[in-house]
Amino acid sequence: MQPRHAVLLVAALAAMCLFASALSGVRARPLRHQSLSQLQVYAYRGWQSTTYSLHPGDRYEISAKGRWLYSPMVGLHGPAGSKHHVSPPFYPLPDVPGGALIGRVGEDGQPFYVGAKSWGVADRTGRLYLRIDDDRLGDNSGKLSVDITIVTPETGQPDAAMPTTSPSR
Repeated sequence: MQPRHAVLLVAALAAMCLFASALSGVRARPLRHQSLSQLQVYAYRGWQSTTYSLHPGDRYEISAKGRWLYSPMVGLHGPAGSKHHVSPPFYPLPDVPGGALIGRVGEDGQPFYVGAKSWGVADRTGRLYLRIDDDRLGDNSGKLSVDITIVTPETGQPDAAMPTTSPSR
């Protein structure tokens, strides 16, 4: 197919879609970006960027659901981590339930416990990262769906410059 024919075909399809939409009485409107994607955190990956940037004073709330596995001997569990195993000193965040969801702000920020739900205030500028609390990722499986809300201190409202939550519901 020649490029000109392809352009004409695309234009004809677009015109048909607009015509069908007008006939149906349904008003088409664009979807917000966060409606098109879902934030997932995978058990077999290290620190994963959420694409959210925090600044000192920003309030954040993170909630997660799903199941993942950090050791075949422990079995599947949720974002709160294992009820029977505490992470050892060599894990990214020691002394919390093994396999829990953890976070950090910035490339070299201090890890903090997230679990199924966490909130706090950022004390530094940086991107928000999440991961499973485990040292060996090769035997892990599963993923979590995560919702994040960020409120800026200037307005007390969700930051208008970025999506306030991921769409996982």
